[in-house]
Amino acid sequence: MRFRPNARLDPSQVEDVRGRGGMPGLAVGGGGLGVVGVIVYILFALLSNGSGTGPLGGLDGSTVAQQPPGQVLGSECQTGADANTRDDCRIVGYINSIQSYWSTAMTSYTISKTVFFTGSTESGCGTASTDVGPFYCPVDKKVYIDLGFFDELRTRFGASTGPLAQAYVLAHEYGHHVQDQLGILDRIGNDRQGPNSAGVKSELQADCFAGVWASHAAQTGYLTKITPTDVRDALSAAAAVGDDRIQAETQGQVNRETWTHGSSKQRDHWFTVGYTSGDPNQCNTWKT
Repeated sequence: MRFRPNARLDPSQVEDVRGRGGMPGLAVGGGGLGVVGVIVYILFALLSNGSGTGPLGGLDGSTVAQQPPGQVLGSECQTGADANTRDDCRIVGYINSIQSYWSTAMTSYTISKTVFFTGSTESGCGTASTDVGPFYCPVDKKVYIDLGFFDELRTRFGASTGPLAQAYVLAHEYGHHVQDQLGILDRIGNDRQGPNSAGVKSELQADCFAGVWASHAAQTGYLTKITPTDVRDALSAAAAVGDDRIQAETQGQVNRETWTHGSSKQRDHWFTVGYTSGDPNQCNTWKT
């Protein structure tokens, strides 16, 4: 899966504050990420022992902090050709494609910015830390990600970091933005844990929405056709962050009553439902 070289990127959909972050490893503060179900996985804090030692800079190890924050993307991420050669430009392109699809699929869709940070930064939901992983904040309507997360996904969880695996992470978080706009996030309340909880249903629906976008990705004009290998990469990422798999690897046992995101099999299933149907109406995880 590659970008069409002449596709025009829109870096204004990203706020690049890499290099401005505070001390890594800060706890999520204030009201925190009150909607626990909209975090990819808080157990990243357990896996890194709160050390915040994830790699900084771009996915390619570039020292982004040496340049004024925000200027890199605006000047260097202009076309699909840039996305094919520069890692952070590729993430910009995924964001553009995802939002292009939802802008067409939903008449009421509003653009949500993604914030690139390193270590930690402030969000409307409190302190965003590398340890927490990517998340959507319903207070300020933004997605937050330290791009070093993709290395964590590979080294700690053994997931693929192929193109669609990376895009899946962003598409999942934008699935939460879609839920927010539809009022679905309001259903969660305090029902956040357990295999049948509203929190788990919300996460699985976001996986399904990610699959729906993937089904239409080539039609947005940014990307070439998705291959079976790309799909396997995305499913690898989805399964890698299943509650049962993470619990087994970090705790040595599985406790279904503490699930917040669903099992590896469920996450794989719902991404597949979205991808094969291409229809967000098939993503009603609330009926299951």
